[in-house]
Amino acid sequence: MASLERVELLSSKRDFSYLLLLFFSLLALSLSFEYYNYKELSKFDSQIVHAKVLKQYTKIKLTKKGKTKTYQVLKLKSSDGFTFYTTASKKMPNYQGKEVTMEVWAGKITFKAYMKGFFAFSKIIQVKNSASFKNRLSERIAKEHTDKNANAIYQALFLAKSLPYTLQQTFSNLGISHLIAISGFHLGVLSAILFFIIQFPYKFLQNRYFPYRNSKRDIFVIITLLLFAYLLFLDTPPSLLRAFVMLVVGFVLYDRGIKIISMQTLLLSILIILALFPRLIFSIGFFLSSSGVFYIFLFLIHFKEKSKLFIFLTLPFWIYLMMLPYSLHIFGNFSLYHPLSILWTSLFTLFYPLAIALHLLGLGDLLDGSLNFLIHLNAHAAKVHLNIWYLVVEILLSLLAVFKKEALYILLFYTFSIFIYFIYNIA
Repeated sequence: MASLERVELLSSKRDFSYLLLLFFSLLALSLSFEYYNYKELSKFDSQIVHAKVLKQYTKIKLTKKGKTKTYQVLKLKSSDGFTFYTTASKKMPNYQGKEVTMEVWAGKITFKAYMKGFFAFSKIIQVKNSASFKNRLSERIAKEHTDKNANAIYQALFLAKSLPYTLQQTFSNLGISHLIAISGFHLGVLSAILFFIIQFPYKFLQNRYFPYRNSKRDIFVIITLLLFAYLLFLDTPPSLLRAFVMLVVGFVLYDRGIKIISMQTLLLSILIILALFPRLIFSIGFFLSSSGVFYIFLFLIHFKEKSKLFIFLTLPFWIYLMMLPYSLHIFGNFSLYHPLSILWTSLFTLFYPLAIALHLLGLGDLLDGSLNFLIHLNAHAAKVHLNIWYLVVEILLSLLAVFKKEALYILLFYTFSIFIYFIYNIA
């Protein structure tokens, strides 16, 4: 018996017009709310702000008189949702992850700066010393590692904490920054783990007590609630937020017989996210994660008739080539080990759930050796520069490839040529 063919979400210009109307209506409401908060923050020279310290690091700069000045930089997120930077004395204790009450001098900032994240002078009034669950979990992870680099990596993987600058550069040189910074890739692995854990006890209970229930729908709701709690626990990183909304939108559409591997689904998800969280317009992480999903969909749409083995083997190479110009333009470094990120990404799907299991068993340090192997690879990285116009050309070819398969092959040739050029110049 043939299965029913799934339909597109938007089947007419009228449907598309309704979608745009909904988007702009929600965006107007969100911007109005943000503008009200902005006016409240900036109507006086200073305001009392309750915030959480997301990052804290030491910075050294050269003064006009030729002397060095050492101070600390803090990145904070307020209880109202805006992020800002401030400076503090080099002697200030490490408050990363803690909640603080502070006086912030932000009276002269613009609305655009408020939305993007701004700098303001401040004075900490009070530090909340009660240990949160996140801090206790962080301490437990730290106890399982004697190697500080391994500890920092797992803090980033599980708790979305920032990596030290040297480790950031190391992983950027290897082309695997996306594996360490928690994103939609991690959410996908977590979803698969949760499904595997939940489905067996659920089906046992379903067969006994509620055989009339839709198991897929119920399991999805349970997974969604758990992932939503994790999203809030991590303070809603942009890439993770994008992935979560796409997961929810995708299942709702799938449950109603609508295509989910579709550019319309991606468009709907992006518009919903930007309408509800307009400050993500300025987020590079959100832009990169959305671009990654776009290229996955582009590949699957054009090669859906190919075998699953073909898709499994070629998709990682496709994603690497498509995202390479973005990486070169934004991060500006490349090495001969960079292409091996295809292999590391594939292996990570095994490493990540194994690392979670080992930490739950108190054996988290068993994989520290493999991490140190990566950290100490001599990548021979070089600073490179890819002009933005090369990226613009790729974006235009990518949009054209949605409609024309010939443009897809031109796009592939174009990105492969960029890859060969940089390999030749690094070797």
